[in-house]
Amino acid sequence: MKKNFIALIIILLPVLLSAQSDNKFGIKLSGFVKADFFYDTRQTVSIREGHFLLYPTLELKDIEGEDINKKANTNFLAMQTRIRGKITGTDAFGAKTSGMIEGAFFGHSNGDINGFRLRHAFLKLNWTNTELLFGQYWHPMFITSCFPGVISFNTGVPFQPFSRNPQIRLTQNFGEKIKLIVAAVEQRDFVSTGPMGSSSMYLRNTAIPDMNLQLHYTSKNTDKKTEFHIGAGGSYKTLTPRLETDKSYKADGTISGLSGLVFVKYKRTKLTYKFEAVYGQNLTDMVMLGGYAVREISDTAKDYRDYTTLNNMSFWTDIHTNGKKFQAGIFAGYTKNMGSDKNIYDWNNSSSYYTRGRTIEYVYRVSPRVVFNAGKTRLAGEIEYTTAAYGDGVNSLGEVQNAESVSSIRFLFSAYYFF
Repeated sequence: MKKNFIALIIILLPVLLSAQSDNKFGIKLSGFVKADFFYDTRQTVSIREGHFLLYPTLELKDIEGEDINKKANTNFLAMQTRIRGKITGTDAFGAKTSGMIEGAFFGHSNGDINGFRLRHAFLKLNWTNTELLFGQYWHPMFITSCFPGVISFNTGVPFQPFSRNPQIRLTQNFGEKIKLIVAAVEQRDFVSTGPMGSSSMYLRNTAIPDMNLQLHYTSKNTDKKTEFHIGAGGSYKTLTPRLETDKSYKADGTISGLSGLVFVKYKRTKLTYKFEAVYGQNLTDMVMLGGYAVREISDTAKDYRDYTTLNNMSFWTDIHTNGKKFQAGIFAGYTKNMGSDKNIYDWNNSSSYYTRGRTIEYVYRVSPRVVFNAGKTRLAGEIEYTTAAYGDGVNSLGEVQNAESVSSIRFLFSAYYFF
């Protein structure tokens, strides 16, 4: 009942605000209804009843050698339906003010399917060349001007960083072509993993936010209707896995990771090309491979532990046409588990690792798509061919051994109605 009441308030909010006498303040309601229908040729590692696809499951043989996970699966869902309110208001501190509230029915967890949850909630202060954002928005490593245009809700995961975070973000423009982005980021719905499972506490207990820095260059030619956008950036994150050791001593061990990306987007009248490459240390909170592991126990009497990051690299490309009524595109991505730069304390013990895809050497995906638009209605189809290579273990550096690939195909049809 409480969730339904909150959703009703959001729907009625524009009506209530329109009655106010101050015509400089208002909210514009928008969003879409989306229904997804998909068929998988085998079992998958995914989120929310298969909606958020990551990769196929490993082979699991029964006593007769049959693969238990080689079983088709299907589902129909509409929980990606979304409501957005864009807010405008009076100037403050010499800046233009704006804000946004956005929610969806994707739920917070598998036990909260169809639950209404917050996606974005932020306010902006805009001066001539400077912008300040306070609130929850895309993580800076999710480049809003250059991300895969796939139909699938995974938006290119696990090849593409994917996370929404509470943050303070400063964007400084130097002329019309260059901008610098500096952000301090915390975690909420997308969190790191550790001895207590998935939690935002590891970052919060460090008392230092995830720090991000990016530089973007954009060039537009209005006569030729072209746009060129290129950029690079980095993220530095430190976690505190424990406050207390297993021997009841105060623990002060931390693990730091440095990640970077480069991207390029080139848009012409009829065609758009995008590319991104990422090298990351401990990016489980970005829904990517990797994480961290115990490097050594420096004091066995007190159970003091040192850690090392598990690294990964990925790249993806996306090409699509720009027609208003019909679009065709294709996405391709590849990610590889790079292991660690240092030896791991016990590479045969899975409890020494806090990671995603510990025994996966690489994943790749190719997904062509078509989109048909008619007014506010969109019909779209996509085929996702995804392969994951699973090994039978890892070596002392966390590198996967004796990997064998397994593949799955998802046939996806989506229907949208925008408002």
